[in-house]
Amino acid sequence: MDLSKRTVLVVGGTSGIGRELARRFAAAGSTVAVAGRNPRALSELSGEGFGTFGIDVTDSSSVASARDAVLARYPALDTVVTMSGVMLVEDLRDPAHFAAMETTIDTNLLGTVRVVDAFTPHLVRRGAGTFITVTSGIAFLPFPPMPGYAASKAAVHAYSEALRAQLDGTGVGVVELVPPAVATAGQEKVNPHALPLDDFATEVMQLLSADPTPREVLVKGVLMHRWAERDGTYDDLVAQRSKALAMLAGRED
Repeated sequence: MDLSKRTVLVVGGTSGIGRELARRFAAAGSTVAVAGRNPRALSELSGEGFGTFGIDVTDSSSVASARDAVLARYPALDTVVTMSGVMLVEDLRDPAHFAAMETTIDTNLLGTVRVVDAFTPHLVRRGAGTFITVTSGIAFLPFPPMPGYAASKAAVHAYSEALRAQLDGTGVGVVELVPPAVATAGQEKVNPHALPLDDFATEVMQLLSADPTPREVLVKGVLMHRWAERDGTYDDLVAQRSKALAMLAGRED
């Protein structure tokens, strides 16, 4: 992937990994737009020179309106990054967890599908382009206190595989970005092993620029998660990560 000549939309790029990747694409020479829900962050990014668009990925009409506005301003759009996501703790012993599960699935999985569906006709008509979907190491090695998040990201992985197969021959590629814990959005406060954002973004851009572009962008810090089943470490790692269930109320035992 020639990072110097892309026209990129980062959906969910108002903070964290998405915001940093938007800046990295721009620094490499690409034209970059950012879409998200935070008006203040969008204003800040506009001040940095990014095209900015409001979007709520849980609302189909909002996604369609954003698509129309983006394509009107950037008809050469060739890369769509689907970064929007939420990460919520759930106690499956408490039926009230279902509201958090609904929010997570609607944002992480269905939000991804809405964005991809919105831009697929444009990219297919161009005969060239790339979707970059975003999953997580947790898609491959669950973190038991966040079951909805793990399920949503595992689903996005499967969806990305199917999307790649269905778009084969159209000129539109599908790249899956698989982050480990990255020191952003509060991760740095609860996980001392979280990868520094700058290091993560640098490695991601190096992998994206490889020839050929990998189907899955796997930084070194996520290889343990991605290949746990293959390497025979899955059961031990899930048991280790299950100790975090102590964070749930009444689960200190």
